[in-house]
Amino acid sequence: MRNDRQGSAPRGGSRRPIRVLVAKPGLDGHDRGAKVVAAALRDAGMEVVYTGLHQTPEMIATAAVQEDVDVVGLSVLSGAHMTLLPRVQRLLADQGRDDILLLGGGIIPQEDVGPLEAAGVARVFGPGTGSQEIVDYIVTWAKGRGE
Repeated sequence: MRNDRQGSAPRGGSRRPIRVLVAKPGLDGHDRGAKVVAAALRDAGMEVVYTGLHQTPEMIATAAVQEDVDVVGLSVLSGAHMTLLPRVQRLLADQGRDDILLLGGGIIPQEDVGPLEAAGVARVFGPGTGSQEIVDYIVTWAKGRGE
């Protein structure tokens, strides 16, 4: 079955939707933004796995590998982004999955964006970012990989 939705991308010679894991690491209990982003990605034709609240970096990395995702998006509002995002990146690399695109979002000060990107976070989306901007970024990334 061919899927021509915007989020679709070929992988391994066959077409399949881009797979995205959306997670809320740490003690943060607010997930409205993560759910809005997950719905926008799904509406764009991507397969979305939402892990829910209070996920540890280990749980997120394990789920990403088990679900064979292309992208991990972490929403952090708790202020622990400088610990949580690089930890997930390291755990993914330790499992041989440094090919997974890691995105961050939430309340992240601008001065932390550079260090997060240096630690392997591909992009940080702050408050007010439109859902379409996130969709477009992921689709462009996937096309650049030949997917």
